[in-house]
Amino acid sequence: MIDAIAWKFQTGSQWIHLPERYGNWRGVYNRLRMWAVDGTWERVFTTLVAQADADDDLNWAVSVDSTIVRAHQHAAGARKKGLQQANRQTTPSAGPGAD
Repeated sequence: MIDAIAWKFQTGSQWIHLPERYGNWRGVYNRLRMWAVDGTWERVFTTLVAQADADDDLNWAVSVDSTIVRAHQHAAGARKKGLQQANRQTTPSAGPGAD
């Protein structure tokens, strides 16, 4: 069962393409969901981390990605229908020497 679940997530394949040697894909999927709902995966992870920590075999590595992704101009709130006229009224000035 664990190998079937690992195969699915390692390959990124759809459940229906699970090799027959792992059994019916529906059964594997249902077991994965049941274990997720009842907290089995969380308990497994917690136990493995505790065991690795006790064996002094736990080594945390943190990776931070500083990539900047810019949105397309339309996604950033730019106008979608070309340029629009400003609604300001302009009045001609009298000029520098007018009184």
